[in-house]
Amino acid sequence: MTGKQRQRLLGTVQVSLILAAIFVMLVPIAWIFLAAFKTHVDVYQLKLFFTPTLENFGTVFDDPYRLGEKLFNSTIVALVTVVIAIPIATLAAYSFSRFSLRGETLMLVIILATQFVPAVVIILPFFVMFRDIGLLDTRLGLILVNLAIVMPFAIWMIKGFIDGIPMDTEEAAMVDGSSRLQVIRNIVLPMAAPGLLTSGIFCFIIAWNEFLFALILTNKDAVTLPIGLALFKGEEGDLWNLLSAAGIIIMAPMFVLALMIRKYFVQGMTMGAVR
Repeated sequence: MTGKQRQRLLGTVQVSLILAAIFVMLVPIAWIFLAAFKTHVDVYQLKLFFTPTLENFGTVFDDPYRLGEKLFNSTIVALVTVVIAIPIATLAAYSFSRFSLRGETLMLVIILATQFVPAVVIILPFFVMFRDIGLLDTRLGLILVNLAIVMPFAIWMIKGFIDGIPMDTEEAAMVDGSSRLQVIRNIVLPMAAPGLLTSGIFCFIIAWNEFLFALILTNKDAVTLPIGLALFKGEEGDLWNLLSAAGIIIMAPMFVLALMIRKYFVQGMTMGAVR
């Protein structure tokens, strides 16, 4: 086999593996999409041609499912988590990146180590604490939990982006009379914007999809979308058509968000990749 034939074969294998991976990822999504427009009878039949219906999307918002309330809770919790986490994480990451702090390495290791603690280990202390201070089944309680989850990730990620910004530009601005806060606002934030956006997206996705804490710490008023999916059960078993319709509603914001920021997402992911 010649070198050109070997390269052609290798290219064919690579393309085949990529197509296979895409197929594996898209088949479940395609099944959910089709099932969302099927009746309860059609959902159990593997056929591509059927009479579509939009009734499922209306049913999930009616009693007893009331998916609208869960959608509102998830949106508020995820948005507020990002709005609070990113500014705090940015200031912390800037401090780690630009100042020589006593015990800096230890603090960074401790921050990172919190990501390796299983959620089931800390969920009981959160439950007891929130029960005692009256934060069970509240959106504020979920926001605090999500902040504890996403903050270490955001600090480490944003620090990598800030490390990639040359210090010469900041020093030149301070020589011209700018304060440290003015440097952060006028130089660091604009240059790190793609990275901040990327971190915000990941934090939003984590908060949007969080399941275990929401399952244990909520009961009625603050139930989020992932927990709401467990409600789609009937006497005949799981209501897959309604479950699929609710799944489409959960996934839709993620797809729209990815399409809107895909350019900044790629740029942000590559900012801190190379030192």
